[in-house]
Amino acid sequence: MRDQIIPAFIAFLVVAALSPLLIAVLRKLRLIQPIRKELPSDHQLKKGTPLMFGLILFVGIIVSNLYSPTPIMYFLSVTYILFSFVGFLDDFWKASRQDPGGVSGKTKLLFQFIFTSTLLYFVINNIGVDTSINIYKHISLNLPMVVYVIVITLFVVGSANAINFTDGLDGLLGVVAIPTYFFFFVVSDRPEVQLFCLIMMGCLLGFLIYNIYPAKAFMGDTGSLAIGGSLSFLAVIEKVEILIPILFFIYFAEQLSVILQVASFKLTHKRIFRMTPIHYHFGLKYGWSETTIVAVFGFISWFCVIICLAYWKLFLTP
Repeated sequence: MRDQIIPAFIAFLVVAALSPLLIAVLRKLRLIQPIRKELPSDHQLKKGTPLMFGLILFVGIIVSNLYSPTPIMYFLSVTYILFSFVGFLDDFWKASRQDPGGVSGKTKLLFQFIFTSTLLYFVINNIGVDTSINIYKHISLNLPMVVYVIVITLFVVGSANAINFTDGLDGLLGVVAIPTYFFFFVVSDRPEVQLFCLIMMGCLLGFLIYNIYPAKAFMGDTGSLAIGGSLSFLAVIEKVEILIPILFFIYFAEQLSVILQVASFKLTHKRIFRMTPIHYHFGLKYGWSETTIVAVFGFISWFCVIICLAYWKLFLTP
């Protein structure tokens, strides 16, 4: 345990120490967040805030591989890098052109589907992840490889984008993601996975020093898609796919609110929520501050983790 805490603490210190330098560089390069006109007035005040601050989380990838250069760690690192690459393209387009729209959704999804299916093929054939979905202790649903790859590819891409939607308020994704990484740290019996999760938690704590309200820089898709990809594949590696609806409750609520809003407006020309993703709704309808929303969502994330840990211990552990 001590051997895992030390690198996590180092990652925290390095992120905390280097963040001001990265923020200064991003500001100097004018890589700043363009603000959508439809966002609330308090968000308009954030114009000029540096974007792509999620780059600082690459400290975690470096530290992880220095301490545990193993196939699983390489896999998790490559997964993080590939999803971060998609987010980087989007962020760079937004910041350099000051275009809130960024790269087209179809382009981002194409990259994600290609990367995910390739990564799945690798993890099945080289890391020993089988094509079953655990349901109860020794009971599992065995799927043909083609079916499994299709289903899990849709799951990973959908989950990664759901997590990406959560990055909309200062500190929100960091506060919600830390409990999720903690869950995988607890349930895994692979030292590399435990180390990766602890290091990512350390990085996020260092990151939050500068991202909590009022944020000095924004994570951007560079960080949020990378977190989404890594968390989704952790669920695949640890064979806890059945717990994802609860474990990823906040992320899916954010994504579902957008889907429902769009469908409702197209069908009835009426909106269900004041604004989506749903974190904006609580501010506009109920007057919640950003810090209140972040705190409540963080609490819900920890509560979901507790439920999932209980289910895992009672019904999934042989």
